[in-house]
Amino acid sequence: MTRALFIVDVQNDFTEGGALAVAGGDAVAEAVSTYLAGHAGDYAVIVASRDWHDPDSDNDGHIALTGEPDYVATWPVHCIADTAGAEYDPLLVTDAVTHHVRKGQGVSGYSVFDGTTGDGEAIADVLAARGVTDIDVTGIATDYCVRVSALDALARGFHVRVFTDLIAGVAEAPSEAALAELAQAGTDLEVSA
Repeated sequence: MTRALFIVDVQNDFTEGGALAVAGGDAVAEAVSTYLAGHAGDYAVIVASRDWHDPDSDNDGHIALTGEPDYVATWPVHCIADTAGAEYDPLLVTDAVTHHVRKGQGVSGYSVFDGTTGDGEAIADVLAARGVTDIDVTGIATDYCVRVSALDALARGFHVRVFTDLIAGVAEAPSEAALAELAQAGTDLEVSA
């Protein structure tokens, strides 16, 4: 078994004080950093993803530039490339990250698999090249990008664990529904060791 860790969208705009702040986001950043300090060596690949939306674009309808967002398919302006909001939360220590992935560049991208590394490599290719069979998922938000990334990994044949103590969701009910859906689909829901 060769394992990868996904750290999904632990960014300033998704943590306290950000454009789309998730309660508990800073705590997730800190907890993931603590986990990495003791477990980075357990992983062949450690991927940190970030929304990295194009400025002055609705990014294929993802960002509501005019009118009110519906908070389902359209969102307020967030995680614009090269802005403070798109940067990692300062409590997230990224020294052990092997691959930084940017997603949502001109499009609506929720899954880590939708993004590419700095050299344009698809994360699926990175995982295949290293023989990854298992993926552990952490990050923000449980009911959106964590959910979609985990489901995408399952659909691609990976064994998936979501660490329930290393995630935070937008809202309680949809986050609980997302975790139930993930469990039903075959995800192992566990507490990080």
